[in-house]
Amino acid sequence: MREHWMKYQVKDIIEGLFDGPHATPAPSDEGPVFFGVKNLTEDGRLDLKEIRHIAEADFPRWTKRVLPQNDDIVFTYEASLHRYGLLKDDLRCCLGRRMALLRLDKSIVDPQFLLYYFLSSEWKQTVEQSIIVGATVSRIPISDVPSFELSLPTLEEQTRIAKVLADIDAKIDLNNRINAELEAMAKLLYDYWFVQFDFPFDFAQDKPNAHGQPYKSSGGKMVYNERLKREIPEGWEDVCLGDLGDFKNGINYDPSEEGDTRARIINVRDISSSSIFISNKGLDEIWLKGNDVKKYLVENKSIIIARSGIPGATRLIADYKENTIYCGFIICFRVSKIDLKNILFYQLKNVEKAMSNQSGGTIMKNVNQGTLRDIKLALPNKEQFHIIQNFNDVLNPMFAKMNLVQKENQQLIELRDWLLPILMNGQVKVR
Repeated sequence: MREHWMKYQVKDIIEGLFDGPHATPAPSDEGPVFFGVKNLTEDGRLDLKEIRHIAEADFPRWTKRVLPQNDDIVFTYEASLHRYGLLKDDLRCCLGRRMALLRLDKSIVDPQFLLYYFLSSEWKQTVEQSIIVGATVSRIPISDVPSFELSLPTLEEQTRIAKVLADIDAKIDLNNRINAELEAMAKLLYDYWFVQFDFPFDFAQDKPNAHGQPYKSSGGKMVYNERLKREIPEGWEDVCLGDLGDFKNGINYDPSEEGDTRARIINVRDISSSSIFISNKGLDEIWLKGNDVKKYLVENKSIIIARSGIPGATRLIADYKENTIYCGFIICFRVSKIDLKNILFYQLKNVEKAMSNQSGGTIMKNVNQGTLRDIKLALPNKEQFHIIQNFNDVLNPMFAKMNLVQKENQQLIELRDWLLPILMNGQVKVR
């Protein structure tokens, strides 16, 4: 099927190969992007959620070798290998350490196609033949890259193949933006109702009402709470998280041990960027004793908190399969009343943000059950409990939509990953 594909070396399809400086500039609060390894994902996407800036005054020096431009392919050549990305949207940046760039001859190769080719197993095998394993990190000699071999169809066919895969990725990106907007709306609603205390209230009837006026900013009565050291709405109570559910560390297990029950286990690496954890695919499967599985099952009332390792460590359990448990680097909070799950989730998200800021990064450090149990918050009393129910009436459809969108993305990713190898080895033609 690939007999019409032509063999090339990398040097035949590029106008230039450049690596980044072997140093790091002084940090800056604003300016162009200092494009580093963390700005590339394993599936070929640019990740600009966390960026390091370089000062304008330093930018000419750091782009002396090359000024990155649209349709350049950037890649890692040391430590975190097999990461590639296609520059677009006129991103103003310079190459960081351990980063290199290919400027392509677009009369021979379609940049989007080449990105997908670089993600294929065929290319990975080509690269791995030149990897040098060092004492600290592995690397690819930049001088070897021009001689790497690859096979390409005609430019027309490259463009057709690239479009099939790019359309799938575009839908995934659109879904991610939809969920990001929904998450932002949900967080804003929580802040209005339970941080600023502007939940809707019917002052004529002297009771909460979903169509009422914002409580505090409309003159609702506030009283000072000594334990919380702030004013809260009249009739609200201060409570500790430990009074509203149970915290439990996950299981520490030995994969070599044998048991009688198979279980899927959520590790920190399995937690996605979404606030909702629904991924049941790709989880490690282990065998444990049945009683151990029962102790660590996630359920509809579960909120999982990663103790370290990733930014944004708190997740709602929205969808899961039978016998799904969680590892020892995760704390599970089982809420006593399902109606409280949403508000307690966002309370924990606020704590996560505060603790991350204190630790000088985006990772929750030194999180333990005692710290979480003692967290205090204000909640409506029994007479005003329908404030929480009104909140859930708004949030639950939003979470349901996010759940569906995330499931669709899982299916799209599976489709793309299935198509990628058969398109790149010529098994299938795109007409």
